[in-house]
Amino acid sequence: MWIAISALNLAFAVALGAFGAHGLKKLASPEQLAWWQTATDYFFYHALGLLALGILSKVVPQLPIKLSFILIQIGIFFFCGSLYIMALGLPRFLGAITPIGGALMIAGWLVLAWNAFKYAK
Repeated sequence: MWIAISALNLAFAVALGAFGAHGLKKLASPEQLAWWQTATDYFFYHALGLLALGILSKVVPQLPIKLSFILIQIGIFFFCGSLYIMALGLPRFLGAITPIGGALMIAGWLVLAWNAFKYAK
């Protein structure tokens, strides 16, 4: 299931990146395009990270990844989603949730680190 969700994330990242590069170029301001690019970059990085977690769950099944995966996935939704929404011209106050998404992604990686340290003992 983890790998399938990761693959869906990667497919969406490609589609949204292409839309930003081709569909928004004539409509959006440079600032909006920068937000779109940042969202797409982080989407790709973290979708690849989720794919790595999915593979890791197969290679080291004793290492718990569920909480990390969920935190990162929700973080992607809030962080990237809020940037995409702002880039489409919706109210900038929605950017207030962007740091929440970033914090969730950070928390997901820290939980993975914590579990990896515990597993290594």
